[in-house]
Amino acid sequence: MKSILVTGGAGFIGSHLCERLLRDGNEVICLDNFFTGRKDNIIHLLDDHHFELVRHDITREIFLEVDEIYNLACPASPIHYQYNPIKTVKTNVMGAVNMLGMAKRIKAKILQASTSEVYGDPGVHPQKEEYWGNVNPVGKRSCYDEGKRCAETLFMDYHNQNGVKIKIVRIFNTYGPRMLPDDGRVVSNFIIQALRNMDITIYGDGSHTRSFQYIDDLLEGMLRFMGTPDDITGPVNLGNESECSIKELAGLIIEMTNSRSRLKFLPLPDNDPVRRRPDTSYARQLIDWEAKTGIREGLKKTIGYFDNLLASGRMPRSV
Repeated sequence: MKSILVTGGAGFIGSHLCERLLRDGNEVICLDNFFTGRKDNIIHLLDDHHFELVRHDITREIFLEVDEIYNLACPASPIHYQYNPIKTVKTNVMGAVNMLGMAKRIKAKILQASTSEVYGDPGVHPQKEEYWGNVNPVGKRSCYDEGKRCAETLFMDYHNQNGVKIKIVRIFNTYGPRMLPDDGRVVSNFIIQALRNMDITIYGDGSHTRSFQYIDDLLEGMLRFMGTPDDITGPVNLGNESECSIKELAGLIIEMTNSRSRLKFLPLPDNDPVRRRPDTSYARQLIDWEAKTGIREGLKKTIGYFDNLLASGRMPRSV
């Protein structure tokens, strides 16, 4: 049994990860400041005596004894990370320094949840790990994009200078139950709008693309990569290579929800990437991993979650 810390553990990805780690027989400490994380996501875990919840902000030091750390703490949707961009940078940079410092002291292995946003609006397609990106350092999205890029730098420097055992994963668009319904991301937005028979709001003409991976596939990739030898640091892309346009996604969700919604087109935000698809050949070679959940299968589970949430009348609100 390992003792494992998950920062951002009450969030969308973090709560699923806590669940999976407990199921695999580990002790889990879930750390969250509840800016975007919610107790409802992990309340069913509180009775498990191998699970512990700590309210804490990783921009401040904390001293714990664990074997592994998964550093997921950071708002991940544009609405949330642009709400307080300075805090977003601090969470990425100061949070990384604090978690890496702790990992160094206690000799723990630590995984950084980085993002496909480090590639910016990519000039190559699909995106390989060797691509350095096309990122605006002074735009509205820069607090997140550059914060994550700096965190990757810190991870590599702590590894090279201090021998800290690190793993870096670059997570592409991930969806599933427990996404916040008003976080501005297309899957949650479209499903809520479709279930309410509202207009589906598409930014741009709908031709820009994303590659959507279901949460279970991401967790499997993270766990497999965490288990690789210590000299393998990454970064490694974790995402679905199946690419679809935003307009196609909207049509599929309307069909699957039997919605009367219509499409409404709005201006595309600044610096919004036009195409996004990972090259995951490195993950296939290294950990025998690829995203396997089809878009219809994943959407069916996600739609069911939001349908139940609407029926219960307990829709959470964020910033």
